[in-house]
Amino acid sequence: MKMFSVSHKTAFVVDHCPYMAESCRQQVECDVLTKSRGQGMIPLAPVSKSLWTCAVECSMEYCRILYDVYPLKKLINYIVSDSEFHILNSWRQEDQSTHELMSALAAVGPPNPQEDPECCSVLHGLVAAVESLCKITEYQHEARTTLMDTADRVANRGRIICLTNAKSDTHVRMLEDCVQETILEQNKMAAGSDRLMPIQQCELVLVHIFPQGEDTLVSDRPKKEVSSLLTSEVHSVRAGRHLATKLNILVQQHFDLASTTITNIPMKEEQHANTSANYDVELLHHRDAHLEFFKSGDLHMAGSTSRDSGLKETVTLKWCTPRTNSVGGSELHYCTGAYRISPTDVNSRPSSCLTNFLLNGRSVLLEQPRKSGSKVISHMLSSHGGEIFLHVLNSTRSTLEDPPSISEGCGGRVTDYRITDFGEFMRENRLTPVPESPDTEASGKPPAERAKAQLERYTRYWPMIISQTTIFNMQAVVPLANLIVKESLSEEDLLTCQKTVYNLVDMERKNDPLPISTVGSRGKGPKRDEQYRIMWNELETLVKTHVAGSERHQRVLDCIIACRSKPPEEEERKKRGRKREDKEDKAEKSINKDSEDKSWQESERLKGVVERVKEEQGESEVIKDSPDSPEPLNKKPRLEEIQLPEKAKGPVSLLTMWTNRITVANSRKHQEFAGRISSVNNKAELYQHLKDENGMDLHENGKATR
Repeated sequence: MKMFSVSHKTAFVVDHCPYMAESCRQQVECDVLTKSRGQGMIPLAPVSKSLWTCAVECSMEYCRILYDVYPLKKLINYIVSDSEFHILNSWRQEDQSTHELMSALAAVGPPNPQEDPECCSVLHGLVAAVESLCKITEYQHEARTTLMDTADRVANRGRIICLTNAKSDTHVRMLEDCVQETILEQNKMAAGSDRLMPIQQCELVLVHIFPQGEDTLVSDRPKKEVSSLLTSEVHSVRAGRHLATKLNILVQQHFDLASTTITNIPMKEEQHANTSANYDVELLHHRDAHLEFFKSGDLHMAGSTSRDSGLKETVTLKWCTPRTNSVGGSELHYCTGAYRISPTDVNSRPSSCLTNFLLNGRSVLLEQPRKSGSKVISHMLSSHGGEIFLHVLNSTRSTLEDPPSISEGCGGRVTDYRITDFGEFMRENRLTPVPESPDTEASGKPPAERAKAQLERYTRYWPMIISQTTIFNMQAVVPLANLIVKESLSEEDLLTCQKTVYNLVDMERKNDPLPISTVGSRGKGPKRDEQYRIMWNELETLVKTHVAGSERHQRVLDCIIACRSKPPEEEERKKRGRKREDKEDKAEKSINKDSEDKSWQESERLKGVVERVKEEQGESEVIKDSPDSPEPLNKKPRLEEIQLPEKAKGPVSLLTMWTNRITVANSRKHQEFAGRISSVNNKAELYQHLKDENGMDLHENGKATR
């Protein structure tokens, strides 16, 4: 960013040629005592000022306002041009005062109407103004010396304000061309000089002054770019009060000023000391004094009076009861800014009374005019060190008051901020003064840089809301969270971090619950496996932000990755288990649906079987055998002993279950009869070896056949 704006240097060029001695034709009454004047006394004739006098007075008002609001770093170089140029002051700070300029102007005197107009020209002053802008000011020299490596940041920009009586638009264009050529020539000369600086930007403001009652020969023209180095604008103004208003507007535009009118100022009348009247005083100040008005849109703008030709606006503020002294006024109210002021009409009686009142140590509160509601005091006038300031008061909640409770949800509906953790965070990052010593210099970074680096490490991952974090709500993670933010880890710190990770693995193995927030979720929140997955992800995110710190940080991350990753066999087994459970759920749903359709068909057929089973169970319970006696043949096995075949698919009927039970019970009692095992069509074959011995076939009745 370039230092020094266009407003840093302003060159005033005032035409001192013979035609500036012409009257402005605005009458000024000198005899104001019309009622008290005695008979026979001849009234004083009105007088009119010359164009030169109007130009000098208005330019001096421009300088006065500038010096009042900006006592430093805004410089003016005043040049008078006739047959040659006359530089009345320099860029030095001690020459920047209206007293110096008025003394020099008194030595110059008014224009000589008898002088040859052909020898006089305002061009001499314009050339001198360009040469003056190339000179280095004290502030520019100081900045260039301080910024030796980046001296190109010190820009040389300025403004030329020329007050003259031009002949035509062609004459104006000729003046612009002259300034453009002079800038190019001076830049070439300044390129090889250490005492001069090339002009990087120049604004030319030509103010054409003509008497009242005449038509202007020069037309107004807004700002236009003549070249990359020069912009120009033309103002055609009648002399007198119109010229004063125009320069008042220009000084506001050039230096970012604003106007405030203080209304209802009670003042005692000079002739009647027991009566008082309300007056208004207009003040100029920096525009930032109305910054809060511009943000809120609560501006009370009033149009200018007929005296100002309706060309400017002012903010209206009402007078309030003054304080007894300036100390009490500044201490009782919280100020957000203080800006120097300059009265618009400094010689008027209301302005003089107001400034004297304030310079005597009093302060005045100003309120916004409102038609309804309570009054809002927004500004205060008070003096400090012989200068008057407009103080901006904070009309909203003051930052010096108690802050709103966090439970009120300041900033939205979020109320679960980590307030306790933030207090601990501030204590750990508190700044303390460090004396300069060889030890601090040898450590490398200065203390301020080390503090910034620590603050950056601590805030790389720091959730602000409780419901947005899991690990910072767990006491088991505190040792790791406190150590991982360090710039370097020791071997002991590394063991502590690894131990913390192992404790988390043990918690997961035991299936311990985690402090997972259920805000915004329905039900009981995520399942236990999902909770630990969220916890491991957040812990890994925290450690990853500090991996670049040292090699031990990377080892902590490797430990986390190794502990949270399961063995391939376990992962595959879990996957198969989940798939099997899903298939069984689906099969169970389909089986239940089919069984519901078929159950009613078999219900009647199985009723008898069920009843018989119950009867046989009742009979078997009556028989009581000794422990040593073998199980009786008629004792039936319990229903719990019924086993389904391994390859059974689908629903199983009660009859099948009973048959399987009988088979199991019989197998427990004795060895199966061999003939039953080798039976054909449920019939046992007798004399199985007879055919092999006699070579005969046997029938059912035992007779042999050949």
